[in-house]
Amino acid sequence: MKVNALVMSRSQASVRLLLAAFAELGIEYRIALSASEAIDNLAAEQHAALIVDFDLPQAVEVARVARRMAGRRRPVMFGMIGGETAIADVFQLGANFVLYKPLDLLQVLHSFRAAQGFMHAERRSSLRPKTETLAYLQLPTGTIPVLVHDLTDQGISIQAAESLVPMRGIRLRFLLPRTTQVVHATGDLIWADSEGRAGLFFSEIPAACRRDLQAWVKKHHTKKSDSVRSLLEPRKPARVFAAAAH
Repeated sequence: MKVNALVMSRSQASVRLLLAAFAELGIEYRIALSASEAIDNLAAEQHAALIVDFDLPQAVEVARVARRMAGRRRPVMFGMIGGETAIADVFQLGANFVLYKPLDLLQVLHSFRAAQGFMHAERRSSLRPKTETLAYLQLPTGTIPVLVHDLTDQGISIQAAESLVPMRGIRLRFLLPRTTQVVHATGDLIWADSEGRAGLFFSEIPAACRRDLQAWVKKHHTKKSDSVRSLLEPRKPARVFAAAAH
């Protein structure tokens, strides 16, 4: 199976050179022109490699989302940087390789060949898809995208690019994985940690959305108690904001 890459860049020259490298190495690809498009693609599909142009707005947010994805879904990250971007900052954000602009074909080929074995290994270990989709939370500061790691009829556990603050009455929407059904709901954030993980329980949800959600959960989950526990128990100690009232 071929390796696939997601490229976030608006630079035609950089994209043309990357495509030449991909053609030589047999790498499939997808191009995203914005942070929101890149994050949507990360949530929807498994990518062995992510190439981020750090001159684009919100490139840091994309890098943080990728770095905090579940281990088997986390892509190998290449940071494209110019003279104004500090290399240390890019590595701190989770980049595995740095590509210097203007790109050089030999440099790009060398970097991808160095990472290719690891990308193949990641791809093979990720063939079994994880239930993961993207949700949009409407916060006072604006609408933010978050990755949904666990989904139940009671709520969702999420991964944000930044740590979240305690809040009730958050309006959100998300697509049920592998369907075209959009769920709208209101929920309360009941815990969060410093790495952007959080748990949200639904407080209000339209009847039609609840029926769609319950049907999806019944089809994809095994034990309801296990699903609820995944919302309540973070992987490591976290700040607990409020007890769930269900």
